[in-house]
Amino acid sequence: MKCAICKNGQMRAGHTTVTLNRGDSTVIIKGVPANICDTCGEYWLDSEISKLVYIMADDAVKKGAEVEIRRFVAA
Repeated sequence: MKCAICKNGQMRAGHTTVTLNRGDSTVIIKGVPANICDTCGEYWLDSEISKLVYIMADDAVKKGAEVEIRRFVAA
């Protein structure tokens, strides 16, 4: 599949780090499965992975974390 951003690279399976900001909270999730462009590095998460990432981020924000770094673990 061609990259939707750079239009040149190919998307390949791999792992990435996702950083999310909400209000005063920053949540960093490492090792997230993603399709990653081999040219520009842009990544694409499928819908199920996206849901899990948002659940992890919501949990951190609800706990009042200012900065939290987590490793991705599928439920």
